[in-house]
Amino acid sequence: MVDMHGVDLLGVAHFSAIMLPPDDFARAAARAGFGAIGLRLHPAFQGAPYYELPLGSRASGEFKSVLDTEGLEVFDIEFFVIDPSFEASAVERVIESAADLGARRLSVCGDDWDRGRLVANFAALCAIAARHGMSVDIENMGWRVIKTFQDGAAVVKEAGAENAGVLVDGIHFFRNGATVSELREHSWRVAHVQLCDARGPAPRTNEEMIAEARGGRLAPGAGELGLAELVAATRPGTRFSVEVPLTGGKAPVDHLSRLATTAKSLLERSRR
Repeated sequence: MVDMHGVDLLGVAHFSAIMLPPDDFARAAARAGFGAIGLRLHPAFQGAPYYELPLGSRASGEFKSVLDTEGLEVFDIEFFVIDPSFEASAVERVIESAADLGARRLSVCGDDWDRGRLVANFAALCAIAARHGMSVDIENMGWRVIKTFQDGAAVVKEAGAENAGVLVDGIHFFRNGATVSELREHSWRVAHVQLCDARGPAPRTNEEMIAEARGGRLAPGAGELGLAELVAATRPGTRFSVEVPLTGGKAPVDHLSRLATTAKSLLERSRR
């Protein structure tokens, strides 16, 4: 069962209000009632928005002051795509910057059909992250090579890194066929769960999956996914965040406030 720690330090992914630079995002998240945030410090896909906070830079120092003022922590950063061109050493500066901000985990997806190379690159990234006190979570996505929760768990097992884990995202978990019993089986590999909801039939084509993931997510509890059962199947100490991108004309702080309210309600119900 989820413990109170999960509610107290509920986080929100930067993608939920990616139009806000880190300083403004932190302030809005704190005002909405979150205790932690994730940051998009590396592009998730070509052309995707992200923000740089280089180690030792003025921007990084000012951002850390905002965190202190708002009483927030940075829990995770995203996002690296482990594809055939990926080189773990090329992203170490981003990892250094994230660790300096206090981040504990970073997320990746796997998109290389050469299994040996994918696992080797994932393990190499885990080794670099470990040097900076961070862990690495692989997230499955239906349009990538690592499509399912089981695919991600298998990569973590093959890599053999102590700081490797599987990131559970509500849409990607359920829409790609995973079950709560599978989560229970591998719960020791899951330290971070991203909450979001959806309704209706699961998308079938890559284009439909991408459209739902980037623009069709719902606030926790507003859809039909088995989120309460998912939360209840996690280990004590598992951290939770919300990832629901803002669409339409709603103010970012109003959007984030609704996400905080719905997610906290879900977590509290799941403890009963």
